[in-house]
Amino acid sequence: MNAESEFGHVHELVGDLGLHTVCKSAKCPNIHECWGHGTATLMLLGNECTRACRFCAIPAGRPKRLDTDEPRRVAEAARRMTLRHVVLTRVARDDLPDGGSGIFAETIRAIRRELPEASIEVLTPDFQGIPEQLNTVLDAGPDVFNHNLETVKRLQAAIRPQASYGRSLAVLGAAARRANPPAVKSGLMVGLGETDDELLEAIRDLYDAGVRLLTIGQYLQPTRAHRPVHRYVEPESFARYEAEARAIGFLGVASGPMVRSSYKAEELLLAAREAMTAAS
Repeated sequence: MNAESEFGHVHELVGDLGLHTVCKSAKCPNIHECWGHGTATLMLLGNECTRACRFCAIPAGRPKRLDTDEPRRVAEAARRMTLRHVVLTRVARDDLPDGGSGIFAETIRAIRRELPEASIEVLTPDFQGIPEQLNTVLDAGPDVFNHNLETVKRLQAAIRPQASYGRSLAVLGAAARRANPPAVKSGLMVGLGETDDELLEAIRDLYDAGVRLLTIGQYLQPTRAHRPVHRYVEPESFARYEAEARAIGFLGVASGPMVRSSYKAEELLLAAREAMTAAS
């Protein structure tokens, strides 16, 4: 099947099963490349978020009722796409008593039943820092736990008004400190108004929290209502960010203008595993 046919197959499959993808909802620039290779990042718990981050294209509002059949349909989609690495993300659901963590865990278990050999990566919100909600997801055994810091400390309040720098680092640290922890991953955007020194500070803070997989990409303004782009970073700078992160000790780094959190996620995980094997 060629790339155009694969794109159509993924588009039809997602629509038939009534699912959402972050690829479409967040207007990802890599959608044709990823869908053309038969992969997609599946988004749980609807297409409306209880938060209103200044960088994100996903609509904020009052989400619809909880869809308890979603885990089964997501697992079916993953099986029909014959995925080797499944990436799950979701909107923030601060309106739910468990923050939506139960649906996340059920989806992980449903995928394990359908695709026992596949690795599973989750990209989660901060669960308002509530340990029980975080542990519900982690107890389901994802291979990769990803929570994005998004930007530097100084810009957090402006970019993520319902989150915080310290809370995000605490969530990542809690995942990294678990017995038999998953690979812990995070992402940063550039072009929001940060300096390179501030970016390097954030990279070091992530490493100190236990993060070992890192993505760095260019922020692109989804609509005129979102925060404007402050600068477009040269490719040479992205290469320097990657070199600095690897020098600090990160095992897997994807850094480039079009890099997003789930872009080539399986490759990043495999590279990290190879680095760990070589070091042991």
